[in-house]
Amino acid sequence: MQSPIFLRQMSILKGLGYLTIMAPRNLLYMRNNFLSGSRCWVTQFSAEILFKSVSFRFFSVKCDNADSEPLKNDELLNNLLIMGVDIDMAKKRQPGVFNRMVTNEQHLKTFLLSKGASKEVIASIISRYPRAITRTPESLSKRWDLWRNIVPSDLDIVHILERSPESFFRSSNNLNLENNIKFLYSVGLTHKCLCRLLTSAPRTFSNSLDLNKQMIELLQKVCLSLGHNDPADFVKKIIFKNPFILIQSTKRVKANIEFLQSTFNLNSEDLLALICGPGADILDLSNDYAKRNYINIKEKLLSLGSTEEEVQKFVLSYPDMLFLAGKKFNDKVDCLIEGKVHISQIIENPYVLDSSINTLKSRIKDLVDVGYNLSTSNITLLSWSKKRYAAKLRKLRG
Repeated sequence: MQSPIFLRQMSILKGLGYLTIMAPRNLLYMRNNFLSGSRCWVTQFSAEILFKSVSFRFFSVKCDNADSEPLKNDELLNNLLIMGVDIDMAKKRQPGVFNRMVTNEQHLKTFLLSKGASKEVIASIISRYPRAITRTPESLSKRWDLWRNIVPSDLDIVHILERSPESFFRSSNNLNLENNIKFLYSVGLTHKCLCRLLTSAPRTFSNSLDLNKQMIELLQKVCLSLGHNDPADFVKKIIFKNPFILIQSTKRVKANIEFLQSTFNLNSEDLLALICGPGADILDLSNDYAKRNYINIKEKLLSLGSTEEEVQKFVLSYPDMLFLAGKKFNDKVDCLIEGKVHISQIIENPYVLDSSINTLKSRIKDLVDVGYNLSTSNITLLSWSKKRYAAKLRKLRG
């Protein structure tokens, strides 16, 4: 039978919206203190609850609804709090993890520490992808070994996990991972290419084997339809140029290839050169987005006196322009035109549009101040690195 004093203190905690997380023996100790302590101590304790509730940070969790159902795994919550995990973020990402009665957060921590991960990195990984704590020690170790056969060091894997924890913990199907690795080797990809895939687009290895096969088969068919007789070389070139292509849909990639061929009237040889080279990156763009941006580029340049031939030359010389949203493209072009740069100079030097609008404005002002004539001089320095540009500016001022 709990004493009225004890119940009153629990009522205060509930009224404050806190759910107390304590081990049973600590709770018993607290109850005994309530039962045997003086009224003065109880009053003091009540005041501390009311005015110093922050002190309960590591033993309590704020509840938006005081009547909400308590968490099912108090020990898990305490462990994660001690590890520095952002509980709110984790619950929003994958709330079901907190209902599991068996988790492996302590083993995951020990394992990742042994591989060179810091406590802060481990906390960040779990905060962003809490499902990581559900992986069994055996599965975790096996998956790590499979990755380690491709990636040069444990620390390289840690860096990938820090950037994209989902890529490693999304699946526990190590057989699928192993089969994907064997398949990608079998179609001619080198160890260097697989390492690039795992470093840049690790989700490739969480794909089902069938999905990866479908994309490879599409690329092989495209290769043969364009008259290239070495599908393995073609696939290797595209994937090395664009490691993200295997995590896109075949429908999107096919639509973008058709868009490039029809829009620029390319023959097979030119299309092959484009998609194996500078055009490889745009194969995973949304097809509607690519078309919309191209129409905007065309309308803007034609309005400034360019010909359709010049527009096509501009985009083909630097297909990454298709990544640039309409307003950003227009604003940058307008900024250059206002700085007395001619449209023909922009078409000849599309890389200047890689710079931010603020960088373009500040550099144009700097150069005008030192008497640099942008309309008759080289404009490539507008896209130079900060260090190289600063050295050039000092020289011009000198």
